[in-house]
Amino acid sequence: MRKYLAAMVLLALPAAIHAAPGDMNVATFLAKADALQAKGAMALLSSDMNLLKSEGQAAGLAYHNRLAAERAAGHPSSCPPQGTRVSSDDLLAHLRTYPANARPKVSMKQAMADFFIKKYPCR
Repeated sequence: MRKYLAAMVLLALPAAIHAAPGDMNVATFLAKADALQAKGAMALLSSDMNLLKSEGQAAGLAYHNRLAAERAAGHPSSCPPQGTRVSSDDLLAHLRTYPANARPKVSMKQAMADFFIKKYPCR
């Protein structure tokens, strides 16, 4: 059930539902994700599910746009294979690598960029 809920956080993400999607910090994202996982199947009824989906989508789109500009300039920060999708388990594991005291200072946009740079370095 945990994997199902985690997958729901990042799949088929709808348009933004609040101001500045992707700007949520890692600490808040993880706290909300952990609370959803603790709810089990009831998490599907939570408004936080859509909020986290929106955050994940916005952070991914922001990095996609950044990477396109970097590629156009000839200096991409990462080289993911075409059509790469981020699994929720991989993303959550990455978010947990930030020290607890740093998590409030790191936006989801920055965390997503860090994820791609670390996982798909250009060779």
